[in-house]
Amino acid sequence: MRPNYKKIYYDMLRLEHPEKLKDPKIKELLGKLDTTEDILNFNDRIFEQSKESQVNNQKLKTYDKKTMLKLLQYQNKHGFSTSYMSRKYKISRTTIMNWKKSFEEEIEKVLKTDD
Repeated sequence: MRPNYKKIYYDMLRLEHPEKLKDPKIKELLGKLDTTEDILNFNDRIFEQSKESQVNNQKLKTYDKKTMLKLLQYQNKHGFSTSYMSRKYKISRTTIMNWKKSFEEEIEKVLKTDD
């Protein structure tokens, strides 16, 4: 079972930063917390992090299948190298290559339907 991130973030904001709940953009983003990518982006937008905590948090990040496929499709669509994607999203090249191997068949199906 997956945690209810909408409720978790709503409660955190209500208790610690009620002024942020008045922002319509934040309310909209709060309602769209469906993928890991959405949650990470929302968290970055709401809470400023130090460089040290960003480095430490990067080691603990996990991605759901939907987000992994989305990143791989984005890479294929734009022809970006694995090194570029690694730098842009702060994911190791090895991890991206492992995703490619794991989802090779699914990526091929998506690419064929896009043509």
